[in-house]
Amino acid sequence: MKIAYITAGAGGTICGNCLRDNTLARAFIELGHDVQLIPTYTPIRTDERDVSGDRVFIGGLRIYLQQVLPVTRRLPRSIGALLDRPNLLRWISKFAVNTQPEKLGALTVGVLEGESGPFRTELEPLVNWLSDWQPDVIHITNSMLSSLAPMFKRRIRAPVFCSLQGEDFFLSSLPSPYSDRAFALLPELARSVDVFISPSRDHAETMGPHLGLQPEGIPVVHPGIDLAGYEARHRRNPDEFVVGYLARVAPEKGLKSLAEAFGHLCAGHDGGPRVRLRVAGWLSAEHRPFLAEVERQLLSSGIIEDYEYLGELDHEQKIAFLRSLDVLSVPTSYRAPKGLYVLEALACGVPVVQPRIGVFPELIDATGGGLLCEPGNPHDLANRLAQLMTHPAEADQMGTKGRHRVRAHFNSKRMAEQTLAVYENVPKYRVRRR
Repeated sequence: MKIAYITAGAGGTICGNCLRDNTLARAFIELGHDVQLIPTYTPIRTDERDVSGDRVFIGGLRIYLQQVLPVTRRLPRSIGALLDRPNLLRWISKFAVNTQPEKLGALTVGVLEGESGPFRTELEPLVNWLSDWQPDVIHITNSMLSSLAPMFKRRIRAPVFCSLQGEDFFLSSLPSPYSDRAFALLPELARSVDVFISPSRDHAETMGPHLGLQPEGIPVVHPGIDLAGYEARHRRNPDEFVVGYLARVAPEKGLKSLAEAFGHLCAGHDGGPRVRLRVAGWLSAEHRPFLAEVERQLLSSGIIEDYEYLGELDHEQKIAFLRSLDVLSVPTSYRAPKGLYVLEALACGVPVVQPRIGVFPELIDATGGGLLCEPGNPHDLANRLAQLMTHPAEADQMGTKGRHRVRAHFNSKRMAEQTLAVYENVPKYRVRRR
C-alpha cells in the first residue's frame, strides 16, 4: 500500500504528535508498505530514527512572512522556495516561540480557509506532488490541515484520513475572533475527510462536536511506542523515593501542581526514604519565567536541594532517566489525548500517577500501571504519590503489570496494524454526521 502521511513540524520542539507520526510511519515501513512521511511548516523533531522526507511543504517561515508582510506573497516561487530549506527552518524555529498570538491566530485561520484563504498558492505544491505520486491512502496529521482534504478529493483517487491529536486545546487558546472562526470552519472541512481517527475515546468525544460528527462513530487507535531499548528500571533504592516529570516545561503540563504536591509530600514525610523530584523536558524561551517561578516555589519551601532539572534529553538519556524513577507524574490541566510519556514510563516498569481526565483513565484502566488523582488538586496528587512511596510492593506490582500490558498492547506494530484495519474498512468507519 502506498501511504502518504502528512505530518506537521512543531518548530524546535520534540512534540508528541511528531513522535507518534514518525513511529507510526516507521511501523508501516517495517510491515512492508511504501510510505512517504511528508513534513509541513517545519522539519519534524523526534528522538528516534527520522523517516520523514527532506522537502517541507507549506513552509512555516514563508506563510508567516506572508501573513505579516502581504507583499511577500508576490515573491517569485524560486525565491520563496529558499525560505523552505530545512536547515533554515530548523534555525528559525528556535525563535518561533516568540510569535505574537494574534499573528498565529490569523495564520491558523488562513491555512484552514484553504482554497479561499490567503495561502492557496502554498497548498498547491503539496497537492500537485501527491497527484503525481498517486498514493492509495492520504493521512493528515490533524484537523488543522483538513483544508487540504477538498483539494485532495478532487485531484487524487484516494480516501482521506485525519488524526485527531489535541488541536482543540491549541485552537481554544487562540484569541478572539480567530478561535471562533477556526472552530466554525472545521465542520465543513470535515465533509471532505472519509474517516477521522482518535488516539483515545475521550478525545473522540471532545472533538466530535467540533467536527459535526457523532463521537461514537470515530474509531480509536490508542498510541503505541517502539519498545526497542526500554529495559526495566533499576532496582529500587530503599533510601530514596524519586518522583519524575517528563514533558515540555509549560504551564498546561502541570509542573507547578507537581511541585506543590512534592512540597506536601516532603512536609508530610517524617523519616523513611529521602524524597526527590527530577524534571526533564524541552523548555522554550517563552516559558523560562514559568520554570523560574516553580523553582522559587521550591526554594521558599526549603526543598530546592531535592529538585533537579535535566533539560531536554535524547532517546538514550530519556530511557535512563525513566529507569531512575520510582514514579512518573505529568499532571496536565487539560484533557491530554495521547499520554506517550505514560507508555514510556510503564515500558520501563515505572508506575504513574495522573489526573482523572483525558486519555489517562483509559491508559490506567488498560494497563493497571498506576493511580488516578483529582485534576488540579495537588493535595490529592501528593496523597497518591505517598501511597506508592509507603507501599513499595504495590508500586512494584503496578509497574510490572503496566510494563507487560504496554509491551503486549501499546507497541508500534499494534498501532500500525489497527490503523491499517481502518484504512481497509472505509465504508465501516466513514464519518457519521450529527
